[in-house]
Amino acid sequence: MTQSSANWLLYDGDCPFCSRYVVHMRLREAVGAVMLANAREHPALVDEVQRQGYDVDEGMVLKLNGRYFHGADCIHALALLTTRAGWFNRLNSLAFRSAAFSRFAYPILRAGRNFTLKLLGRSRLPPNPASIDG
Repeated sequence: MTQSSANWLLYDGDCPFCSRYVVHMRLREAVGAVMLANAREHPALVDEVQRQGYDVDEGMVLKLNGRYFHGADCIHALALLTTRAGWFNRLNSLAFRSAAFSRFAYPILRAGRNFTLKLLGRSRLPPNPASIDG
């Protein structure tokens, strides 16, 4: 299985919220082998996502069994997929199992991410995957 055909979750590793989220959700327990990929370290995946018409700076991307989920659809899919073991996963499932609530909440979460990156002096993800490897 090549990297581009594997199941993976692409997120911004410089965002403390994104990084904690992917660690705590126990995705591997629910779906098996899945790579948690920091977009800043995987320009080939960022390029693949962009070819599909998605912008990682605008939202996480889950690729599962050849299907892509971006932003609000991603957190909704993750809420439906992950185990309900632990307080974090129960809360995540309760909050984001509704597609409508996920669509409502995701722009707020993304704005919080952008604000936090700015406060921490970290850059947002560059639009060109070739510029990530610096």
